[in-house]
Amino acid sequence: MTAFRLGLTGSIGMGKSTTAQMFRDEGIPVWDADAAVHRLYAPGGAAVAPLSALCPAALRDGGIDRAALKDWIEADPAALSRIEAVVHPLVAADRAAFLARATSDIVVLDIPLLFEKGSETEMDATLLVTAPPQVQRARVMARPGMTEAQFATILARQMPDAEKRARATHIIETLEPDSARAAVRALIAHIRSQPHA
Repeated sequence: MTAFRLGLTGSIGMGKSTTAQMFRDEGIPVWDADAAVHRLYAPGGAAVAPLSALCPAALRDGGIDRAALKDWIEADPAALSRIEAVVHPLVAADRAAFLARATSDIVVLDIPLLFEKGSETEMDATLLVTAPPQVQRARVMARPGMTEAQFATILARQMPDAEKRARATHIIETLEPDSARAAVRALIAHIRSQPHA
């Protein structure tokens, strides 16, 4: 049986990590793209050797220092595409391994840039988590070390929420944890009630 693939996405501060945990709490396995990158960058990770060959300054304590990569990207416009050429196939392999191991009828694939990268075509359905702009801003600015400039840069890389809403199969508002959890449970039940699950 092939697991039903639900692509989970949402802009920064919209409650994606919290919602992903709600699926885990319901026994649904979650693959996290950001966590996969952290594993690849950690000492012994598959991205360490190729990235340190591209950017020797990024090698620190046997792993890849993301701050050094960020400095390189700021200094060299071509750096990001070179990094992505190494990292994207490794992330895809990590995801494929997760799917191959999956024994659940539903899996969640937590991908921040799901729509931006066109990955929604690989999903059976997509779920966008969202919140009003003022709630998003308050959540993001409460993070340690976050600045207005950083927030603006992150938003500029992400598709506008309205466009994501238009593309998503399902939408959950994350204003209040209990209602979000109820929506997660209802969505799981809905997917299981469909003939494909």
